[in-house]
Amino acid sequence: MTNKYRTVFYTGVTNDLRKRIADHQSGRGSNFTKKYKIKDLIYFEEFSDINQAIVREKQIKNWKKQWKLNLIRSLNPKFETLEY
Repeated sequence: MTNKYRTVFYTGVTNDLRKRIADHQSGRGSNFTKKYKIKDLIYFEEFSDINQAIVREKQIKNWKKQWKLNLIRSLNPKFETLEY
């Protein structure tokens, strides 16, 4: 997820993406997402195993910003807000 200017990025894990997006959009997300007004979903991955999802989250969180941008661009080149 990101802010409207696409300058700050948030990576997280959830078992209910629609609810988590609604939480962020209404200001009930994490303190980080509230502080930086993170409200737009621009990329996501789905996993059937929570442990795999957590490993992936940790991997992406340790990436350089440019690597994250490249990953997002690979599926969403215009950084458009996704509907889920």
